[in-house]
Amino acid sequence: MVVGSGDTTGQHGAAGRPVTSPAAGVVHRLSERGETLATVESLTGGSLAASIVEIAGVSGIFRGGLVVYATELKAHLAGVPEGLLADRGPVDPDVAVALAEGGRARCAADWGLSTTGVAGPEPQDGKPVGLVFVAVSGPNGTAVRELDLDGGRDRIRSTAVDEALRLLTERIVAAGEATASAAC
Repeated sequence: MVVGSGDTTGQHGAAGRPVTSPAAGVVHRLSERGETLATVESLTGGSLAASIVEIAGVSGIFRGGLVVYATELKAHLAGVPEGLLADRGPVDPDVAVALAEGGRARCAADWGLSTTGVAGPEPQDGKPVGLVFVAVSGPNGTAVRELDLDGGRDRIRSTAVDEALRLLTERIVAAGEATASAAC
């Protein structure tokens, strides 16, 4: 379950300073915390990592990313259990979680962020166009979000990137709140 409060949009950094994008908000927050990030992407094909590495100062927080478009690469490179892929296919919430966990472990990062889904134009393995799962694995556990997106292929992919960053921001904020509560 995703729990968070305060500004979870990524629109403001420390001291209320505005940031220009969700990716900038993530980079800023992780930099402040001294934590690192890895990405594992399927349907977004590298656009998630690209949105992150566009931000100045990213080298201090971004460990790397995997693009695992082919189903077998999700197992071989990202560590998704082959049985899970065989039973449920690549577009599944547990696969999204396994991708995030695998990227986090393989890149030795504090946080792993993943995307998987169907961008279209045709359904895939009985899954409708626009069905997307984004997941985060981090110090405070894992979270996955199902998205039912409208629009064409480009819109689905770009919205998936934004929503993945939004989920990560929420989890970073929640981790900060948990740390602050534990210190009291």
